[in-house]
Amino acid sequence: MQIVWMGQAGLLIDTGNIKIMVDPYLSDSVAKVNPKNWRRVPVDEAFFRKDPDMIVITHSHLDHLDPETLSRLLDTQKAVTLLAPYDAWQEARKFGGNHNYVMFNRGTVWTQDGLIFTAVKAEHSDLTAIGFVLDDGVQKIYITGDTLYNKGIFGDLPEDIDAVFLPINGVGNNMNIADAKRFARKTGAKKAVPIHWGMFDEIDPAGFDLENAVIPTIYGEVKLQ
Repeated sequence: MQIVWMGQAGLLIDTGNIKIMVDPYLSDSVAKVNPKNWRRVPVDEAFFRKDPDMIVITHSHLDHLDPETLSRLLDTQKAVTLLAPYDAWQEARKFGGNHNYVMFNRGTVWTQDGLIFTAVKAEHSDLTAIGFVLDDGVQKIYITGDTLYNKGIFGDLPEDIDAVFLPINGVGNNMNIADAKRFARKTGAKKAVPIHWGMFDEIDPAGFDLENAVIPTIYGEVKLQ
């Protein structure tokens, strides 16, 4: 499983059989609503040529469900499976096309091409927001989505998580670095990858100093081994 950080909360996961994009934000649309959140990193247009088989949207906020990005990714005759919790699902399915828009609320399990996706609780200002666990039979990857540290999350999680991807920016109802470190430890994940920083801010991720931390670079492969 190859994972590339696309910036903000975006991930490109390539299993060798299918490509999955998570929360792709490949525009500067947020700046049009809130100018202070201008994009610090130029868009890499190469991602629009990656031809994803699946897209997972964790919630409805603009830097996760971005119409400018999705309108381009879904402008294809290829049928894409898009998983999203209720509020985001309602918006995403407006793009139409020959795509399969699957409502992916907490507790929902979706199986495709040998992969199992399980939606888990997130504590965020979009009350339908979710995180999810991706199990390919070899590794279990937990992507928290935007969330605060909430004790109710841990009951949704498996015990054998190989890697957790979690926010550290500490605004917009996300964990700050201190809480993200505690959260990562509590999951028991073998590796902890801090994301949701560096796109709209100057956060230094060096404070996420867990022994099992993997600090990613935008547009770089996340090395979990």
